[in-house]
Amino acid sequence: MAQSAVRRKKEKGKSGMESAGKPRDIRERTFEFAVRIVKLCQRLNEEPGVSRTLGNQLLRSGTSVGANLEEAYAGQSKADFISKNAIALKEARETVYWLRLLAATDVFPASGLKALQTEAEELTRIIAAIIVKSKK
Repeated sequence: MAQSAVRRKKEKGKSGMESAGKPRDIRERTFEFAVRIVKLCQRLNEEPGVSRTLGNQLLRSGTSVGANLEEAYAGQSKADFISKNAIALKEARETVYWLRLLAATDVFPASGLKALQTEAEELTRIIAAIIVKSKK
């Protein structure tokens, strides 16, 4: 990997912005989010009962956000693009809910979920803005 590519990778923060202020690609960002969700759900799946059930719900919604955005970018029309983004938005909101529930019920330590909750909320706002702009 070239030096500049390594430097850019290190400079990227968790806020979704590169050091030069250029936003990260939403599809890459949701993919990285899905990877983090999968890793969390693997840990939740190690415990029986409620942890596993909530983890399965979170896994479905959290990985669906990026999958629907990928579908949106392959949309056959503007209406199809907006529709797939609307589905991604619903899944992002559902993910926020499951993360809040995991924290509120102490199924998983809230401190370990904060970064994921923040990212889910940011993704929700970004996708909502994409939909609004696309409708203009």
